[in-house]
Amino acid sequence: MHPTEVLFLGKQQPVSLPACDHYAGAEKIMRKSVTLQHTLGPVFDITFDCEDGAASGNEVAHARLVAEVIASPDNRFNRIGARVHDVGSSFFEQDVEIICHTAATRLAYLMLPKVERVADVIAALDLINHHSQRAGRTTMPVHVLIETHGALADVTAIAALPQIESLSFGIMDFVSAHYGAIPSDAMRSPGQFVHPLVTRAKLEIAAACHAHGKTPSHNVTTDIKNNAVVADDARRARMEFGYTRMWSIHPQQVQQILNAFLPSQSEVSEAAEILLAAQKAAWGPIQHRGTLHDRASYRYYWTVLQRAKNSGITLPPLANALFLH
Repeated sequence: MHPTEVLFLGKQQPVSLPACDHYAGAEKIMRKSVTLQHTLGPVFDITFDCEDGAASGNEVAHARLVAEVIASPDNRFNRIGARVHDVGSSFFEQDVEIICHTAATRLAYLMLPKVERVADVIAALDLINHHSQRAGRTTMPVHVLIETHGALADVTAIAALPQIESLSFGIMDFVSAHYGAIPSDAMRSPGQFVHPLVTRAKLEIAAACHAHGKTPSHNVTTDIKNNAVVADDARRARMEFGYTRMWSIHPQQVQQILNAFLPSQSEVSEAAEILLAAQKAAWGPIQHRGTLHDRASYRYYWTVLQRAKNSGITLPPLANALFLH
C-alpha cells in the first residue's frame, strides 16, 4: 500500500506544493522566469500576472500571451499558474475564458485576488469550472489571496472549499485596508512579524490552511536587493508562522526562499529511517533511537520527505521507493 493510504485512512492528504511561488508580469520577465525554471527544475512555481502585470488597455493581449506561453512547449513541467483580475473586475471572466480556452489542460492553477467573502470564491469557482470544463479540464486548482477584512473573516470557510489548494497573504493590500491604523513599516520586516494585527492575520491564514489540508503561502519580501532579508523572512515564515510556501517577486529571491524551506539532510535521513522501519512493521508502532513512533509521528515524517522531494533533494533509494507504491 502507498503510505498515504495508511497514514491518512482514505482521506485526502494535505496539498503539497513547491515552496516558492514566483510572480512575473511583463513578457520579458515571464520568459526569464521560465528559463530559470528550466535550469532549476520544477522546484518552484511561476505565476503569470494578469492583474498588476497587464498595462491598462492591453488586458486582452496580455491574457492571450499568458495562455500561449503556458500552452507552449516552454512549459516543460506544467507548473505555471496565472493570477487573473479580481471577481468584481470587468476583466475577470475575460481572463478566465481566454486562458482556459488555450491552456486549461496545462495550467497549474488560477489565483484569485481581492475576494471579499467566501461567496465571491464560490461564484468564481462556478465560472472557472464552466470555462475549464468546456476546454477539457474537469477540475481546475484555485489559489486565493487573503488581503481584505472580509476574506480574513471567512478564511476558514474559504480554506474548506475542496477546489482550493492554497491561500496567500496579501500584506500590502491588507495593511492599506486599515487606512493608517497600521504603520507602513508593518509591510516589511521586522514590523510584519511583530505588529499584532498583521501577525493575527498571518496566523489565522496558516491555521485555516492546516485545518483543511491546504498550503499557506507567505507574502512577498519587497526588498529585492538584500538576499539576507529574503532568507530571514522565509525562515521566520516557516519556523514561527507555519507557512510552507512563499512568494517571490525577483529571480534572486527564488533560491533564497527554496533554501529556507528545505528540510535539512539530517531531517530527511531521520524521516527516511523512521518510515522505512514503519513500513517493515506494517505501519505499527516502532522504536527508533530510543523514541517511540506511531502513525501520528509517521504523518509528520512523511511530509518531511514530500517537502524534500518537491525541493529536488535526492532521497535515499529505499525512501524514494516509498513514493512508487
